Amino acid sequence: MNDNIAVIELTAATLRFLDQTRLPAEAVMVETTDHRVMLDAIRRLQVRGAPLIGIAAAYGVTIAARERLSETGGDDASFQSALLTVCDAFAATRPTAVNLFWALARMREIIARPLSPEMLTTELEREARAIHADDALRCGAIGRHGAEIIPAGAGVITHCNSGALATGGDGTAFAVLLEAHRQGKNIHVYADETRPLLQGARLTMWELQRNRIPATLITDSTAAMLMRQGRVLVAITGADRIAANGDAANKIGTYGLAVAARHHGIPFYIAAPFSTVDLSLPTGESIPIEERSGEEITRIRDIALAPDGSDTYAPAFDVTPAELITGIVTERGIITPPYTETLRSLHP
Repeated sequence: MNDNIAVIELTAATLRFLDQTRLPAEAVMVETTDHRVMLDAIRRLQVRGAPLIGIAAAYGVTIAARERLSETGGDDASFQSALLTVCDAFAATRPTAVNLFWALARMREIIARPLSPEMLTTELEREARAIHADDALRCGAIGRHGAEIIPAGAGVITHCNSGALATGGDGTAFAVLLEAHRQGKNIHVYADETRPLLQGARLTMWELQRNRIPATLITDSTAAMLMRQGRVLVAITGADRIAANGDAANKIGTYGLAVAARHHGIPFYIAAPFSTVDLSLPTGESIPIEERSGEEITRIRDIALAPDGSDTYAPAFDVTPAELITGIVTERGIITPPYTETLRSLHP
Protein backbone atom coordinates (compact mmCIF):
# COMPACT_ATOMS: atom_id res chain seq x y z
CA MET A 1 0.00 0.00 0.00
CA ASN A 2 1.33 3.41 -0.95
CA ASP A 3 1.70 6.42 1.37
CA ASN A 4 2.88 4.21 4.24
CA ILE A 5 -0.58 2.99 5.27
CA ALA A 6 -0.27 -0.52 6.72
CA VAL A 7 -3.39 -2.59 6.16
CA ILE A 8 -2.50 -4.80 9.11
CA GLU A 9 0.49 -4.71 11.46
CA LEU A 10 1.52 -6.61 14.58
CA THR A 11 3.68 -4.50 16.87
CA ALA A 12 5.44 -5.48 20.08
CA ALA A 13 2.42 -4.28 22.06
CA THR A 14 -0.67 -4.23 19.84
CA LEU A 15 -2.37 -5.36 16.65
CA ARG A 16 -3.24 -2.53 14.26
CA PHE A 17 -5.50 -2.74 11.22
CA LEU A 18 -7.16 -0.43 8.73
CA ASP A 19 -10.95 -0.21 9.17
CA GLN A 20 -12.07 -0.77 5.58
CA THR A 21 -15.69 0.10 6.33
CA ARG A 22 -14.58 3.74 6.72
CA LEU A 23 -13.02 3.95 3.25
CA PRO A 24 -12.88 5.92 1.04
CA ALA A 25 -13.95 8.84 3.25
CA GLU A 26 -11.24 8.32 5.85
CA ALA A 27 -8.35 5.95 6.59
CA VAL A 28 -8.81 4.97 10.23
CA MET A 29 -6.46 2.58 12.02
CA VAL A 30 -7.84 0.43 14.84
CA GLU A 31 -5.41 -0.62 17.56
CA THR A 32 -6.15 -3.46 19.97
CA THR A 33 -4.72 -6.07 22.32
CA ASP A 34 -7.99 -8.05 22.38
CA HIS A 35 -8.42 -10.92 19.90
CA ARG A 36 -12.20 -10.50 20.14
CA VAL A 37 -11.88 -7.14 18.43
CA MET A 38 -10.30 -8.91 15.47
CA LEU A 39 -13.03 -11.55 15.47
CA ASP A 40 -15.63 -8.81 15.20
CA ALA A 41 -13.59 -6.94 12.59
CA ILE A 42 -13.59 -9.98 10.30
CA ARG A 43 -17.32 -10.54 10.76
CA ARG A 44 -18.11 -6.87 10.09
CA LEU A 45 -15.77 -6.67 7.06
CA GLN A 46 -13.51 -4.09 8.66
CA VAL A 47 -10.90 -6.62 7.56
CA ARG A 48 -11.79 -8.55 4.40
CA GLY A 49 -10.33 -10.28 1.37
CA ALA A 50 -9.50 -13.99 1.40
CA PRO A 51 -5.70 -13.83 1.99
CA LEU A 52 -5.98 -10.94 4.46
CA ILE A 53 -8.59 -12.79 6.52
CA GLY A 54 -6.12 -15.65 6.96
CA ILE A 55 -3.36 -13.24 8.00
CA ALA A 56 -5.71 -11.42 10.38
CA ALA A 57 -6.81 -14.68 12.02
CA ALA A 58 -3.18 -15.74 12.50
CA TYR A 59 -2.41 -12.43 14.17
CA GLY A 60 -5.61 -12.74 16.19
CA VAL A 61 -4.50 -16.09 17.59
CA THR A 62 -1.13 -14.52 18.41
CA ILE A 63 -2.61 -11.70 20.45
CA ALA A 64 -4.91 -14.22 22.15
CA ALA A 65 -1.77 -16.07 23.26
CA ARG A 66 -0.30 -12.80 24.52
CA GLU A 67 -3.51 -12.07 26.44
CA ARG A 68 -3.55 -15.49 28.05
CA LEU A 69 0.13 -15.33 28.92
CA SER A 70 -0.32 -11.93 30.53
CA GLU A 71 -3.30 -13.13 32.58
CA THR A 72 -1.70 -16.34 33.86
CA GLY A 73 1.97 -15.44 33.97
CA GLY A 74 2.77 -18.62 32.04
CA ASP A 75 1.39 -20.94 34.73
CA ASP A 76 -1.43 -22.35 32.61
CA ALA A 77 -2.13 -26.05 32.02
CA SER A 78 -5.00 -25.22 29.65
CA PHE A 79 -3.01 -22.76 27.50
CA GLN A 80 -3.11 -24.90 24.36
CA SER A 81 -6.77 -25.90 24.62
CA ALA A 82 -7.74 -22.26 25.16
CA LEU A 83 -5.91 -21.26 21.98
CA LEU A 84 -7.55 -24.05 20.01
CA THR A 85 -10.90 -22.64 21.12
CA VAL A 86 -9.78 -19.26 19.78
CA CYS A 87 -8.90 -20.93 16.46
CA ASP A 88 -12.41 -22.39 16.35
CA ALA A 89 -13.89 -18.93 16.92
CA PHE A 90 -11.92 -17.47 14.01
CA ALA A 91 -12.87 -20.41 11.79
CA ALA A 92 -16.56 -19.62 12.40
CA THR A 93 -16.34 -16.00 11.17
CA ARG A 94 -16.42 -16.45 7.36
CA PRO A 95 -17.13 -19.86 5.79
CA THR A 96 -16.20 -19.38 2.13
CA ALA A 97 -12.59 -18.13 2.01
CA VAL A 98 -10.35 -21.19 2.38
CA ASN A 99 -7.27 -19.05 3.14
CA LEU A 100 -8.75 -18.56 6.62
CA PHE A 101 -8.72 -22.29 7.32
CA TRP A 102 -5.30 -22.74 5.68
CA ALA A 103 -3.76 -20.12 7.98
CA LEU A 104 -5.51 -21.50 11.07
CA ALA A 105 -4.26 -25.00 10.23
CA ARG A 106 -0.71 -23.65 10.34
CA MET A 107 -1.38 -22.01 13.70
CA ARG A 108 -2.92 -25.22 15.08
CA GLU A 109 0.24 -27.11 14.12
CA ILE A 110 2.26 -24.70 16.25
CA ILE A 111 -0.19 -24.99 19.16
CA ALA A 112 0.16 -28.78 19.09
CA ARG A 113 3.89 -28.60 19.86
CA PRO A 114 5.00 -29.48 23.42
CA LEU A 115 6.21 -25.98 24.30
CA SER A 116 5.88 -23.72 27.32
CA PRO A 117 3.30 -20.92 27.06
CA GLU A 118 6.13 -18.40 26.63
CA MET A 119 7.80 -20.34 23.82
CA LEU A 120 4.47 -21.15 22.21
CA THR A 121 3.53 -17.48 22.10
CA THR A 122 6.87 -16.66 20.47
CA GLU A 123 6.44 -19.40 17.88
CA LEU A 124 2.85 -18.34 17.09
CA GLU A 125 4.02 -14.79 16.45
CA ARG A 126 6.82 -16.06 14.22
CA GLU A 127 4.37 -18.22 12.23
CA ALA A 128 1.83 -15.41 11.84
CA ARG A 129 4.54 -13.08 10.52
CA ALA A 130 5.69 -15.84 8.15
CA ILE A 131 2.14 -16.24 6.80
CA HIS A 132 2.01 -12.48 6.16
CA ALA A 133 5.42 -12.37 4.47
CA ASP A 134 4.63 -15.48 2.45
CA ASP A 135 1.48 -13.91 1.03
CA ALA A 136 3.37 -10.76 0.05
CA LEU A 137 5.81 -12.88 -1.97
CA ARG A 138 2.96 -14.77 -3.61
CA CYS A 139 1.28 -11.50 -4.59
CA GLY A 140 4.46 -10.29 -6.26
CA ALA A 141 4.79 -13.49 -8.26
CA ILE A 142 1.11 -13.41 -9.29
CA GLY A 143 1.58 -9.87 -10.57
CA ARG A 144 4.64 -10.78 -12.63
CA HIS A 145 3.04 -13.87 -14.19
CA GLY A 146 -0.30 -12.21 -14.78
CA ALA A 147 1.08 -9.12 -16.50
CA GLU A 148 1.92 -11.40 -19.43
CA ILE A 149 -1.78 -11.84 -20.27
CA ILE A 150 -2.52 -8.09 -20.41
CA PRO A 151 -2.05 -6.61 -23.90
CA ALA A 152 -0.63 -3.11 -24.24
CA GLY A 153 -3.37 -0.50 -24.36
CA ALA A 154 -6.01 -2.95 -23.13
CA GLY A 155 -9.20 -2.15 -21.35
CA VAL A 156 -9.39 -4.55 -18.40
CA ILE A 157 -12.43 -5.18 -16.25
CA THR A 158 -12.36 -6.41 -12.65
CA HIS A 159 -14.91 -7.11 -9.94
CA CYS A 160 -14.81 -6.51 -6.18
CA ASN A 161 -11.46 -5.76 -4.53
CA SER A 162 -8.30 -7.83 -4.86
CA GLY A 163 -5.52 -5.41 -3.98
CA ALA A 164 -3.40 -4.62 -0.94
CA LEU A 165 -6.61 -4.12 1.05
CA ALA A 166 -7.41 -7.82 0.53
CA THR A 167 -3.97 -9.43 0.87
CA GLY A 168 -0.58 -9.26 2.53
CA GLY A 169 1.08 -7.67 -0.50
CA ASP A 170 0.08 -5.88 -3.72
CA GLY A 171 -2.94 -8.11 -4.24
CA THR A 172 -3.99 -10.93 -6.56
CA ALA A 173 -5.91 -9.70 -9.63
CA PHE A 174 -4.99 -6.14 -8.63
CA ALA A 175 -1.30 -7.10 -8.56
CA VAL A 176 -1.65 -8.10 -12.23
CA LEU A 177 -3.12 -4.69 -13.07
CA LEU A 178 -0.47 -2.91 -11.03
CA GLU A 179 2.41 -4.77 -12.68
CA ALA A 180 1.00 -4.17 -16.17
CA HIS A 181 0.77 -0.46 -15.30
CA ARG A 182 4.33 -0.43 -13.95
CA GLN A 183 5.52 -2.01 -17.18
CA GLY A 184 4.08 0.92 -19.12
CA LYS A 185 1.37 -1.07 -20.88
CA ASN A 186 -0.99 1.91 -20.82
CA ILE A 187 -3.97 -0.09 -19.59
CA HIS A 188 -7.36 1.29 -18.58
CA VAL A 189 -9.22 -0.46 -15.78
CA TYR A 190 -13.01 -0.68 -15.53
CA ALA A 191 -14.02 -1.38 -11.94
CA ASP A 192 -17.44 -2.83 -11.22
CA GLU A 193 -19.03 -1.08 -8.23
CA THR A 194 -19.77 -4.54 -6.71
CA ARG A 195 -23.16 -4.37 -5.06
CA PRO A 196 -24.31 -4.58 -2.37
CA LEU A 197 -21.32 -3.40 -0.29
CA LEU A 198 -19.58 -1.50 -3.10
CA GLN A 199 -16.09 -2.90 -2.60
CA GLY A 200 -15.26 -1.98 -6.19
CA ALA A 201 -16.41 1.61 -5.80
CA ARG A 202 -15.13 2.20 -2.27
CA LEU A 203 -11.95 0.14 -2.24
CA THR A 204 -10.74 -0.77 -5.73
CA MET A 205 -11.17 2.75 -7.10
CA TRP A 206 -9.38 4.05 -4.00
CA GLU A 207 -6.43 1.75 -4.72
CA LEU A 208 -6.45 2.50 -8.45
CA GLN A 209 -6.29 6.22 -7.77
CA ARG A 210 -3.52 5.85 -5.18
CA ASN A 211 -1.46 3.92 -7.72
CA ARG A 212 -2.32 6.36 -10.52
CA ILE A 213 -3.77 3.67 -12.76
CA PRO A 214 -6.24 5.10 -15.31
CA ALA A 215 -9.65 3.75 -14.33
CA THR A 216 -13.39 4.16 -14.75
CA LEU A 217 -16.03 3.13 -12.23
CA ILE A 218 -19.12 1.42 -13.65
CA THR A 219 -22.25 -0.16 -12.25
CA ASP A 220 -22.23 -3.95 -12.27
CA SER A 221 -24.92 -3.97 -14.96
CA THR A 222 -22.76 -1.91 -17.36
CA ALA A 223 -20.12 -4.60 -17.85
CA ALA A 224 -21.79 -6.50 -20.70
CA MET A 225 -22.45 -3.28 -22.61
CA LEU A 226 -18.77 -2.29 -22.37
CA MET A 227 -17.79 -5.69 -23.73
CA ARG A 228 -20.20 -5.34 -26.63
CA GLN A 229 -18.70 -1.93 -27.41
CA GLY A 230 -15.24 -3.50 -27.65
CA ARG A 231 -13.82 -1.45 -24.79
CA VAL A 232 -12.75 -4.49 -22.74
CA LEU A 233 -10.12 -7.00 -23.90
CA VAL A 234 -9.53 -8.94 -20.65
CA ALA A 235 -11.53 -9.71 -17.51
CA ILE A 236 -9.74 -10.69 -14.31
CA THR A 237 -10.87 -11.16 -10.70
CA GLY A 238 -9.63 -12.72 -7.50
CA ALA A 239 -11.11 -15.77 -5.79
CA ASP A 240 -11.97 -16.90 -2.27
CA ARG A 241 -11.87 -20.64 -2.91
CA ILE A 242 -11.00 -22.75 -5.95
CA ALA A 243 -12.16 -26.36 -6.14
CA ALA A 244 -10.06 -29.20 -7.56
CA ASN A 245 -11.79 -28.96 -10.95
CA GLY A 246 -11.15 -25.21 -11.26
CA ASP A 247 -14.59 -23.95 -10.23
CA ALA A 248 -13.97 -20.68 -8.39
CA ALA A 249 -15.96 -18.86 -5.70
CA ASN A 250 -15.63 -15.10 -5.67
CA LYS A 251 -17.72 -12.06 -4.77
CA ILE A 252 -21.33 -12.23 -5.92
CA GLY A 253 -21.54 -10.99 -9.51
CA THR A 254 -18.36 -12.68 -10.70
CA TYR A 255 -20.29 -15.52 -12.36
CA GLY A 256 -22.36 -13.06 -14.38
CA LEU A 257 -19.21 -11.24 -15.46
CA ALA A 258 -17.70 -14.53 -16.66
CA VAL A 259 -20.86 -15.42 -18.60
CA ALA A 260 -20.81 -12.01 -20.32
CA ALA A 261 -17.10 -12.40 -21.13
CA ARG A 262 -17.65 -15.82 -22.71
CA HIS A 263 -20.54 -14.50 -24.83
CA HIS A 264 -18.36 -11.67 -26.15
CA GLY A 265 -15.25 -13.81 -26.71
CA ILE A 266 -13.25 -12.08 -23.97
CA PRO A 267 -10.76 -14.13 -21.90
CA PHE A 268 -11.74 -14.39 -18.23
CA TYR A 269 -9.00 -15.04 -15.68
CA ILE A 270 -8.92 -15.76 -11.98
CA ALA A 271 -5.85 -14.67 -9.97
CA ALA A 272 -5.21 -16.34 -6.63
CA PRO A 273 -2.41 -17.99 -4.63
CA PHE A 274 -2.37 -21.72 -4.07
CA SER A 275 -3.53 -21.11 -0.50
CA THR A 276 -6.92 -20.42 -2.15
CA VAL A 277 -7.00 -23.82 -3.89
CA ASP A 278 -8.98 -26.46 -2.00
CA LEU A 279 -8.20 -29.87 -3.51
CA SER A 280 -10.46 -31.54 -0.92
CA LEU A 281 -13.50 -30.24 -2.80
CA PRO A 282 -14.02 -31.93 -6.19
CA THR A 283 -16.25 -29.18 -7.62
CA GLY A 284 -17.64 -25.79 -6.75
CA GLU A 285 -20.92 -27.38 -5.73
CA SER A 286 -19.25 -28.24 -2.41
CA ILE A 287 -18.00 -24.72 -1.66
CA PRO A 288 -19.92 -23.26 1.31
CA ILE A 289 -21.47 -19.96 0.30
CA GLU A 290 -21.81 -17.35 3.01
CA GLU A 291 -25.14 -15.55 3.22
CA ARG A 292 -25.18 -12.04 4.61
CA SER A 293 -27.86 -10.00 6.33
CA GLY A 294 -30.63 -8.77 4.05
CA GLU A 295 -30.02 -5.27 5.37
CA GLU A 296 -26.90 -5.13 3.21
CA ILE A 297 -29.31 -5.09 0.24
CA THR A 298 -32.13 -3.00 1.66
CA ARG A 299 -30.03 -0.27 3.28
CA ILE A 300 -26.84 1.67 2.84
CA ARG A 301 -25.98 2.71 6.37
CA ASP A 302 -28.99 4.78 7.47
CA ILE A 303 -30.55 5.14 4.02
CA ALA A 304 -33.43 2.80 3.10
CA LEU A 305 -33.20 1.40 -0.44
CA ALA A 306 -36.26 -0.85 -0.23
CA PRO A 307 -39.54 -0.97 1.70
CA ASP A 308 -39.39 -2.35 5.22
CA GLY A 309 -40.13 -6.06 5.34
CA SER A 310 -38.82 -6.78 1.84
CA ASP A 311 -37.82 -10.42 1.39
CA THR A 312 -34.13 -10.71 0.51
CA TYR A 313 -31.55 -13.20 -0.72
CA ALA A 314 -28.01 -12.05 -0.01
CA PRO A 315 -25.27 -14.55 -0.88
CA ALA A 316 -21.84 -12.98 -0.48
CA PHE A 317 -20.30 -15.15 -3.21
CA ASP A 318 -21.12 -17.10 -6.34
CA VAL A 319 -19.27 -19.88 -8.14
CA THR A 320 -17.90 -19.50 -11.66
CA PRO A 321 -17.71 -22.88 -13.46
CA ALA A 322 -14.27 -23.91 -14.63
CA GLU A 323 -15.36 -24.01 -18.27
CA LEU A 324 -15.78 -20.22 -18.20
CA ILE A 325 -12.27 -19.61 -16.81
CA THR A 326 -9.54 -19.10 -19.43
CA GLY A 327 -6.74 -19.50 -16.90
CA ILE A 328 -5.83 -19.20 -13.23
CA VAL A 329 -2.93 -16.89 -12.43
CA THR A 330 -0.99 -18.27 -9.46
CA GLU A 331 2.39 -17.64 -7.85
CA ARG A 332 3.67 -20.66 -9.81
CA GLY A 333 2.50 -19.43 -13.19
CA ILE A 334 -0.66 -19.36 -15.29
CA ILE A 335 -2.61 -22.60 -15.02
CA THR A 336 -4.85 -23.66 -17.89
CA PRO A 337 -7.36 -26.52 -18.37
CA PRO A 338 -7.76 -29.36 -17.65
CA TYR A 339 -7.71 -27.95 -14.10
CA THR A 340 -8.28 -31.33 -12.45
CA GLU A 341 -4.81 -32.25 -13.70
CA THR A 342 -2.93 -28.96 -13.73
CA LEU A 343 -4.02 -27.69 -10.30
CA ARG A 344 -3.06 -30.95 -8.63
CA SER A 345 0.24 -31.34 -10.47
CA LEU A 346 1.44 -27.82 -9.59
CA HIS A 347 0.04 -27.64 -6.06
CA PRO A 348 2.90 -27.28 -3.55
